[in-house]
Amino acid sequence: MTEGLILNSGTYAVNTTDFLIKPESGRWIERLLVGVDGNGRAIYAPTRQFECRWGMLTPAQYNQLQVWWTSIGQTGTVTADLPRYGATTYTFFRYTGVYVQEPLPGSFFEEHYQEVTLQIIGIKTHLSS
Repeated sequence: MTEGLILNSGTYAVNTTDFLIKPESGRWIERLLVGVDGNGRAIYAPTRQFECRWGMLTPAQYNQLQVWWTSIGQTGTVTADLPRYGATTYTFFRYTGVYVQEPLPGSFFEEHYQEVTLQIIGIKTHLSS
């Protein structure tokens, strides 16, 4: 099963544990176009990606994010609670069998990391129900 229960907490979480530092924004990334079939219909990658973003983090906050990722990053697939893809309301949903990529910092400015991103990949979504 690719999707689970809607969560009551309504927040970002991995393996049912809320993010220690809440992302400032999140977005679904456009799927990769992998080709066109014989009828001219677009063929897309079967899974989606979601990106969490923090505008500025102190070195201590970034370290906390790295330590958290290290604790779950080596475990294989995880569950991720994200805003439900394509829903008519803003609700969080549990996606299973996904991977969390290492957090990546942007430039360093005024003793802060800017534009830190974390991607969750391999998300199987569908728009029914």
